[in-house]
Amino acid sequence: MTYEVKSLNEECGVFGIWGHPDAAKLTYFGLHSLQHRGQEGAGILSNDAGQLKRHRDMGLLSEVFRDPANLDKLTGTAAIGHVRYATAGEASVDNIQPFMFKFHDGQLGLAHNGNLTNAESLRHELEKNGAILNSTSDSEILAHLIRRSHNPSFMGKVKEALSTVKGGFAYLLMIEDKLIAALDPNGFRPLSLGKMSNGAIVVSSETCAFEGVGAEWIRDVNPGEVVIIDDNGITYDTYTTDTQLAVCSMEYIYFARPDSNIQGVNVHTVNVWVLNWHVSSNMKQILSLVCLIHHLAQPWDLRKNQACQMKWA
Repeated sequence: MTYEVKSLNEECGVFGIWGHPDAAKLTYFGLHSLQHRGQEGAGILSNDAGQLKRHRDMGLLSEVFRDPANLDKLTGTAAIGHVRYATAGEASVDNIQPFMFKFHDGQLGLAHNGNLTNAESLRHELEKNGAILNSTSDSEILAHLIRRSHNPSFMGKVKEALSTVKGGFAYLLMIEDKLIAALDPNGFRPLSLGKMSNGAIVVSSETCAFEGVGAEWIRDVNPGEVVIIDDNGITYDTYTTDTQLAVCSMEYIYFARPDSNIQGVNVHTVNVWVLNWHVSSNMKQILSLVCLIHHLAQPWDLRKNQACQMKWA
């Protein structure tokens, strides 16, 4: 297998909800809890009785939705959202997600966290066959693969496309009647499911977003799994059985918030283990300083909301 991406420094954040009258507003709050995962741009796409609506722009979440009307217009009982950290593609509003595609027979919304390691060859192949991509991001590729699949069922098309892309990824897809969550075969990027008191289902890159919207954790999405959420509840399926859990270690020591849990392990606890795992007192001070610098380098509103309980050596 040929890997074309030179680095895997991605840390976008995705959030989705199905079955709540204030879906877009709750997605806003969910993304606020994930703002540390990307500050370049943000967007929310809502589903109002099968009609998809979207607002996106460059900047922090609070800047993108500074005008309340931009959030109020996103009516509906389902939504997906995204905060972007540029990794593949230039800094442009064209690359801000969620992406929205309009076809003669339906609509598709897409939000993606991760990098596709075979993006370059797939893009060349798609363009060779007449595809016109609207962004320079690798995230858009999955939508084209879905649309070009000859599988008779939509979920068959999705599974075929997910089996074609390679790398570490967590996808949220929105169509008229369902929300779909999918994870790469190694679970490289985190993705968790939660449930609200009214029965609404939420999906998030990190569990810290559940507390902000009043949801309880159900379980993590498994490697190679496709989760279908609709008015009938949750359906679990897989697109591959060739899986092996290998969460990116940077999620625990850099990307994720200290109060998040990834695959049942608390991020703050891992940081404490790192600080105390057979390292000298001098090394402890160095590691503590690195963590402190990372914490202080973030915007004040993020530091204020991150319950960082690190014990400095």
